[in-house]
This record gives sequence, C-alpha cells and structure tokens, in this order.
Amino acid sequence: MDFSSSMAIKPSSSSCSLLFAISRAQNSSPKPLLFNFHGIPRNHQSSFFKSLKCIQSPPPGSLPSNPSSFSCSAVTLSPTQTSYLPPRKLSTLVAEFQSLLEPLDRVKRLLHYASLLPPLPASSRTDSNRVMGCTARVWLDAQMDSEGNIRFWADSDSEITKGFCACLVSVLDGAGPEEVLQLKTEDLAALNVGLPGGERSRVNTWHNVLVSMQKRTRALVAQKEGKTPFEPFPSLVITTEGIQPKGTYAEAQARYLSPDKLKVKELVHVLKEKQIGVVAHFYMDPEVQGILTEAQKEWPHIHISDSLVMADSAVKMVKSGCKFITVLGVDFMSENVRAILDKAGFGEVGVYRMSNERIGCSLADAAATPDYMDYLESASNSLPSLHVVYINTSLETKAYSHELVPTITCTSSNVVPTILQAFAQVPDLNIWYGPDSYMGANIKELFQQMTLMSDEEIAELHPKHNRDSIKSLLPRLHYYENGTCIVHHLFGHEVVERINEMYCDAFLTAHFEVPGEMFSLAMEAKRRGMGVVGSTQNILDFIKQRVQEALDRNVDDHLQFVLGTESGMVTSIVAAVRSLLDSSNSTSSTKINVEIVFPVSSDSMTKTSTRASPALKSVKAGDDIILPVVPGVASGEGCSIHGGCASCPYMKMNSLGSLLNVCHHLPDERNNLKAYETERFKSQTPQGKSIADVGCQPILHMRHFQAKKELSEELVYQVLGSHGNGK
Repeated sequence: MDFSSSMAIKPSSSSCSLLFAISRAQNSSPKPLLFNFHGIPRNHQSSFFKSLKCIQSPPPGSLPSNPSSFSCSAVTLSPTQTSYLPPRKLSTLVAEFQSLLEPLDRVKRLLHYASLLPPLPASSRTDSNRVMGCTARVWLDAQMDSEGNIRFWADSDSEITKGFCACLVSVLDGAGPEEVLQLKTEDLAALNVGLPGGERSRVNTWHNVLVSMQKRTRALVAQKEGKTPFEPFPSLVITTEGIQPKGTYAEAQARYLSPDKLKVKELVHVLKEKQIGVVAHFYMDPEVQGILTEAQKEWPHIHISDSLVMADSAVKMVKSGCKFITVLGVDFMSENVRAILDKAGFGEVGVYRMSNERIGCSLADAAATPDYMDYLESASNSLPSLHVVYINTSLETKAYSHELVPTITCTSSNVVPTILQAFAQVPDLNIWYGPDSYMGANIKELFQQMTLMSDEEIAELHPKHNRDSIKSLLPRLHYYENGTCIVHHLFGHEVVERINEMYCDAFLTAHFEVPGEMFSLAMEAKRRGMGVVGSTQNILDFIKQRVQEALDRNVDDHLQFVLGTESGMVTSIVAAVRSLLDSSNSTSSTKINVEIVFPVSSDSMTKTSTRASPALKSVKAGDDIILPVVPGVASGEGCSIHGGCASCPYMKMNSLGSLLNVCHHLPDERNNLKAYETERFKSQTPQGKSIADVGCQPILHMRHFQAKKELSEELVYQVLGSHGNGK
C-alpha cells in the first residue's frame, strides 16, 4: 500500500541540467566536479567542492550526443543562494525525466548517469555502508566537510540502481544538513513515472537511499555538536553459526533459545502419556516458548500462534485424539477455547489455564467496564450500527455487546477488510470499533490517508470503494478512546525518536495496537517496502519473506528488523529464521545475518538479587527461575519512558513450572486443579441467554467473513433488523 503523492513540476527550457556529464577538459583541471573522486584525500576535498553553476539542459527527449558538451563551472554562492539549491536541482531532475516521453529513454538516461558516477573503493563497500531494502546491493558513504555541508558517495552492483544513486547524490551532495533532512520520500514520486515494469523495488530504491542519507546526516551533525549518541537497543543476531545477543536484555532473551533437553524430554513424555494438547500465544515467556518449540518436533499437538488461531488449533487437536487442552495465554483466550470446543461438540474435553489466579489483559479489562457499555448504548441509538470488537476481549464482553449492538469480532490482520466490507455492504452504516484506542485511531488515520490515493489504488484494496466512498464513511467510523494494551502503549514518543534516529533505515515492524507515532513511522516504512503494520502473524510472515528474498538474491547481506510488539514474539521469529537459514546453508555459501532489535532501554532493566550470577546462570528458587536481569523498572512491573520493556506481565504468568504441574496432575481425579480449569459461564445475559452461546456469535460472524469475504446474511439482518425495529 503506497500513499505517496506525486509531485507536479513542469519542465522548463531554462532549467538547470543535472550535470552528470563531465567535460573531458575539466577532468584534468583543478575546478570542482559534481562527483568526487577518491583519488583526492577526503581531508583535502572540501576545497574542491563548491556549489555548481546552472547550465542549459539538453534538448528534451534526447541524450547528449557528446557527454563532454556538458560542463561545470565553480562559483561561490552565499548561504542564502545555496539554501534553495537541492529543491532546484530536484525540480530540474524531475523536469528532465518528465521531458522523456518514452520509458526506454528514461532507462537510457539512468544508465548514462550510472556510467558517470565514480565507483566506490573496496574500503567503502562494507556491510556497514549497505543500504537495506534494495533488491540490488547499494553502498552509501557520507562525510561532513569543513564548511559543515554533507558529502555523499554511493555505488551499486546494478546499473539501474546506480543511476538512482547518481540522481540522489547530484541533488544532495554538498547540501547543508537541514536541506538533506527536509527532503521527503514523497518528493521523489515523480521520478518513478514511466520506468518499465513499475516494480515496487525500483520505487523503494529512491526512498531507501534517501532515508540512509538522512540517517548518516543526523549522525554527522550529532558528532559535530558533541552529542552523546543514543545507546543502541539490545538485539539478537541470527546466523547459520548460531545466535549472538547484543546487550543484557538480549542475553536474557537468548538464555532459553537453546532449551534444556531434560525439560523438553519431561514435557514430551507427559504430553504423550496423557494425550494433552498445548495452545500458546506468541507472547509467551522465552523459556516456555523455547521448550515448546523443541517439543513440537516430537509431539505435534503443540501450537504457538496469535489469539485467533488458538481455539481452532485446539479443535484439531481434540479431533486427533487429545483428551485435555492446556492454554498458555490470558483468560479470554482460554474462555474462547472452551466456548469453541463446546460449539464443536467437545464439551467433555477439559481446558486448563496456567494459574490459579486471574490472568488479566488491560484491553479485555477496558471493555469490561460500565464506560464501554455506555459507549455501546450510544451506538445502539445511531442506526444502523455494527460493533466491531477486537478479539482480545472476554466472552462475557462479546455476549453483552452483541445484545446491545450487532457485533462481529476482528483481529489486527482483518480489521480493515472487515470494516471496508461492512461499509460497502450496508448503506449508511455506523461502525463502532473497540476497545483498543490506538488501533481505532490508526484505522481512522489509515482511511484518512486513503483519501489521498487514486480510485484505482483504493479499488485494489476493496473493489467497491473509491475516494468518495472513503471520505463519506469517515464521519460514521467511531472508536472507543479509553482502552490500551499496556505493552504496546510503551511504543510512544521517546522510543519512536530513538528508532527514527538510529533505525530509520532498518525494517520496521509494528503491531496495529501501537500508538500513533509508532504507527506512522511503520506506515512510512511500509510505503517503501521496509515495514509492516498488522498482527503478530503478519509480522512473522513479513520477516520470513524478507529473509527468503535475501537468500534468493544469493549475496551476503545483513537484515535488521525492529520488533514493534511484545518481546516474547522473538522465539517464534528465531525458530522461523533459523529454519530458513539452515535450509539454504546446504546449497549456498551466502552469509545472511538477521538482527532482531528490541526497543528496550537499559533503564527498563532491574537487577535481581545477588544470587544471580554475572555469567547469566539462572538460579532456581522453588519452581521459579531468577535471572540476572528482568524486564521492568525497579519500582515495579513496568518500563521507563526511554523505551519500555515491551513485555506483558500477564503473559509471563504462564510458566513452565505451571505447565508441568497441570500436566502431571491430569486427569484431575482429586480435584487439585479446580482453580486452573476454564469453567463454562453459568450466568446469563441481560436477556436471559447463555453467555457462551451469545458470546460465540460475534466469533462465528468473523469466521463467515474470513471464509466468504462478506458479512453473513444473519449479521446483516441483525443490523438492519435492529434498524427496522427502532431499537
């Protein structure tokens, strides 16, 4: 999805040429050239680079027959004269490309410019200078000259991409830092018009090289001003040789990625013996996920996924012979599993949680309040209305909601298609989304951005919508404003500032539940092929796809991903990436490094007692594992404003000790697990119906939508029926 707008710059016969062609006579003269040559020592280069005098463009639609017909001359310009040079150069560049009516001529012009870009020496063609996200290999180097301007050097192993780099260097080489930072990726939109194929990767090259230029510019400015650079976030680097943690938090995460074989053996034995299935959420504690991932190889009835798939997996396990289901998640997940099993006719199968205490969820709690019911009361008075409720809510909430307003559940991956289809299917519909305030705001912002797209682009997302329909639905899209996930709430201003400073050229992933600043950052990255916004499964699929693309290119590469969701997700990511790397290792000598970055600050770490050894040896205290550091500031569970631990305290209640304890006590003949069992709702809705029966209806409506890509007739009847009854 690309929301970039095009630049409208008209060609002008008096415009300046790009000046890529350098006069042969001037090649031997002391006058400055457009591009630097590395034969000149960098500490002497500043005197060679002055602003360039504008000269006449070649005739429209033609390449110069003799490259030496273009010449450059040096002039000295005042700061006020140089302040507008990059925009003027970009305007000239756009005019030059727009004057070439045939796509082939544009390609020829790019190839010509590529031939004039001086090659980078081997010393600059390093991994640290690689630009991520480009199909071809691209290297970029930068330096601040004695006058405080930024010098750029670029190269690529693709001639087309090298031409892109030449264009960007011509616009920004020698510009002031503020001029480099003011240029936006959307300003380059007109440069993409007319190139054959229209591959997304070609558009991305312009954008990704520009973003890398700006990242290096910020670093050079900070260095000149003597600012202390941001401390890097902790990360895990995954290679075919193993896993390298960077930072204490990453070491704590990596601690369990090579699980204890004895514990794996113990778990597999009890699961097989008692025919127990395990469904777990991606956000599980790394120790538990490490054990489960390894145990999957010997016992197939273990499934780690997002919340939507957990109940479906449980049904499949029971059909395959499992007599019990253990759920590693928060309470609404085990409730969903219990209800779906009952609906499928497996009421005799026991479903067990991992704690004898309540395992809560801040989002689910936000929807289980009088304030949320008041929100839905308002919805019931605005007819026709549909309530789109996030799957991360209790069955009780779903039941009460459905009796107030016809309700369909959604996930972070299908919420946008659900809303678009509902608006297309029911005229004059009002949609009330909840309870996640950040997701609601992000959805609204997404639709606002769609109003800037063409009708053709919108039709690709949904065939029955265009700009007018998107504009008309915006006033009828409402969202609850008092519900947040305590984990995704951490991705606010401070962490976004740090990501933008240090990781703007990395692949950015963000859950749909993150605050608006992080959402906007990830959406900008998504537009240039460098990001994903969606569910945990969407994030995992995106990382796997980019790693596979790197393997297919068959060149050494380093991929860096910022993990914009709960850090427990890393176990599944590491397993998936290692599987891809291992499968290619036997057929290729290519070295691919995949770095997973945790937006976590050192201030978000709490040292445990002195019993924890400095070598990250865990200390056993009863059934608990004490690590040298744990997520959370010293004052209690939570994280500092400098980044946040991105770790859910509720999910961490699902310990390996609890799982083994539950499994060993099954079947529960002595009633020792009464507090662990997920019971059926015995209470009824205000209309005297079963909470389980009514609460499952919104889930089943979503199942129909997933299968048919439209709202069920029953749900449409409920929406319009309520309208007709004057409810």
